[in-house]
Amino acid sequence: MQALPPTLLRALTGAVRRRPVGEWSNDGGVTWVPLAVGAADVKPDRTAECRWSATVELLDPPVGATGINTVATQVRLFEELTASRADPYRVPAGRYVVDSTKRTLRGRGLSAELLGVEDIVRGAALPVARTVETDTAEAIAQTLITEAVPWAAVAWRDGVKAGTKIPSFVIDEDRWQGLSGGADQAGVSTGIAPALGAEVYADARGVFTFAPVPTLADPAVWTLPYGQGLIEPEAAQSSEGLVNVWVVSGEEAAGEGGSAAAPVGPVYVWDDDPMSLTYAGPDPIRDPLAPQREGLVWVRPRVERYTSPLITSEEQAYTAGRAKLADSLRVQSTLTFTAYAHPGIEPGDVVRVEVEPGLWETHLIDACPRTLGAASMSCQTRTSARRI
Repeated sequence: MQALPPTLLRALTGAVRRRPVGEWSNDGGVTWVPLAVGAADVKPDRTAECRWSATVELLDPPVGATGINTVATQVRLFEELTASRADPYRVPAGRYVVDSTKRTLRGRGLSAELLGVEDIVRGAALPVARTVETDTAEAIAQTLITEAVPWAAVAWRDGVKAGTKIPSFVIDEDRWQGLSGGADQAGVSTGIAPALGAEVYADARGVFTFAPVPTLADPAVWTLPYGQGLIEPEAAQSSEGLVNVWVVSGEEAAGEGGSAAAPVGPVYVWDDDPMSLTYAGPDPIRDPLAPQREGLVWVRPRVERYTSPLITSEEQAYTAGRAKLADSLRVQSTLTFTAYAHPGIEPGDVVRVEVEPGLWETHLIDACPRTLGAASMSCQTRTSARRI
């Protein structure tokens, strides 16, 4: 969650003036020019390759080579909030490139589709396959990102080991997949972030961020009592993408003289919470029949494998496995709710919601689209379903 001043937080449920604000730049952000913004819908979503995207109406903007265009232009959006007897405060709402434009309002307005700055890295494919030499995760990521985005800032959140040594690997052409996860032409998994048990994205300020995969065990950053802006919660369940047992393998670093690397693992990570509907049993690897002996006939292991040459120790394999598990327990009770707009809330935040009087649930936010300037917002969340 983006930090907001305490006085502004207290004002969010009451009278506060909200309006969208924009700026544009054609020189990589060296200079920014104010931009008149009409309607602005932002769509932060942690399941999308570009975490932030937006659709905006720009009022009488300059266009062409020296104005708004789909080649060089970057746009920053903010939501400006003004509480009673307080100065305006701007909350970042994404840094973007312009994906497409269309004239509106008899030629005076411009409707623009915007994508987060991850799109710059996605588009900067390597012209030939590249062998990335052994170095720290931080050094390799910095090079891959700043080659495509010279102005980029790269942040590493607590819990992600930026100094981890990454062995030499090959990127066929997709630079972003080498950072966020993918596979080469041989089908071997690559991606620095998943090998570290992390995810990578550009945040609301456009900072490329390596962060731990969020889990429901993280501290809740937003609490919504029943009736406090909560309108008609809509619950649903889905088992799509469910994995409750991960088998993770890697390679040890090459020995003296470049000797072949020994394999790491496999290591096994599973849902070991007996109260969870996705419980895989006490030990689905060495004692797969234990649930049946104990009368737990509903236990159903769903197994997936992840192998990456970037994993060089069992500790790293367990970290990657726990991150995979946290993101794949998808017999999820989803909750779509509308509440008062909180501009600091971001995908990956954990919230506490009173879905019925006296019934509290902890949810992880996957997406929180909103219209800048509007008083309410909708959130799509998920939580592990538990047995009663």
